[in-house]
Amino acid sequence: MVQAVRGMRDVLPDAARRWRHVESVVQQVLRTFAYEEVHLPLLEFTELFARGVGEATDIVEKEMYTLADRDGDSLSLRPEGTASCVRVLQEHGLLYNQTQRVCYAGPMFRYEKPQKGRYRQFYQIGAEVFGFAGPDVDAELIQMGAQIWRALGLEQHLRLEINTLGDGNARKAYRDALVAYLTPLQAELDADSQRRLQTNPLRILDAKAAQTQALLKSAPQLPDFVDEHSAAHFARLRELLDGMQINYVCNPKLVRGLDYYTHTVFEWITEDLGAQGTVCAGGRYDGLVERLGGRPTPAVGFALGLDRLLLLHEAVCADNPGFAENAADVYICYANDALLSHGLELAARLRREKLRVRLHMGGGNFKKQLKRADACGAGWAVLLGEDEVNSGTLSLKNLTSGEQQQLDVEAGCGMLAAACAGST
Repeated sequence: MVQAVRGMRDVLPDAARRWRHVESVVQQVLRTFAYEEVHLPLLEFTELFARGVGEATDIVEKEMYTLADRDGDSLSLRPEGTASCVRVLQEHGLLYNQTQRVCYAGPMFRYEKPQKGRYRQFYQIGAEVFGFAGPDVDAELIQMGAQIWRALGLEQHLRLEINTLGDGNARKAYRDALVAYLTPLQAELDADSQRRLQTNPLRILDAKAAQTQALLKSAPQLPDFVDEHSAAHFARLRELLDGMQINYVCNPKLVRGLDYYTHTVFEWITEDLGAQGTVCAGGRYDGLVERLGGRPTPAVGFALGLDRLLLLHEAVCADNPGFAENAADVYICYANDALLSHGLELAARLRREKLRVRLHMGGGNFKKQLKRADACGAGWAVLLGEDEVNSGTLSLKNLTSGEQQQLDVEAGCGMLAAACAGST
């Protein structure tokens, strides 16, 4: 039997219902902040990510799904959304002398070791803002995250960590100092950190190996290299978060794994998912638009990992009725095959009332059909027989209480619509 590709996730109906609930809550919060949606292609030229994300990052070095098309061009499945978002807005003339607040959602692809909360095809919802240089928009993005967690009932299960990387010069100066400190100690670093020392040394700061963390205790500290402007930006951000009563922890080792970050970086982290604790992360990337061929444009954004958010929601809100729903509101049963056309017509009419309707298929008596109705969780059954068709009535059965009533078609459809309002 052919099985799913390793690291690609199947989402079954029960999980899909939770998925739909969680994603709809996130999207609703984004709408309340007046963000506009863009759709990004799955495939981009590999150069976009090499230039945007950084050739020395783990993503570009070893995690992208890359192929050559028939014209010989190197293409890659998108491993993240920010670079694609910049490309889309820049290509269509939506950045120069303009401000933009946009969001997107969809699958990303990275060749990583699959484990719980980490898949090779994973889903993100991203929010990106262009044209605003101040900490006010950084604070608004963090506020948006806090509002999402509150709307989902998760605010007590996530903590916010923030840091500033300074401008590009500050980051480079710190990088050089860190390399100078760690180079004589290279043999004592874990294997990943040894590899990163010359390519992406800031990632060593969040190494999991205990021996590496012990060495970092005496390493140069990033805050000592932050420029005055960035320090003021970060101080103002903290003031705004304090004013909104959003709790946070300043983590000087928080650097994020992508080359384009400058100034503010942040992560929302949970302790309820084991090692895969980062649910949402982002920061400011003021140099990315210019790096990809545009004019200098301040920018900031975040990406929310939907797979991990779903795992957290399942762990915390396992019995939350807010997302639970049955497959159908109404199940239409009919006495014989000659009444099928009437059943089809009635189903169409009820669906125009925004009801979820299942029409019985496969024959059988009313007893068998009602068992199917119960199995799919429908709240109501409509029983169609010759008498109902001839009299223009509907026999309605409440599958919870067992009560049954007969109404004319117009009244019956209206009653079902009212009874099921809010369930769709």
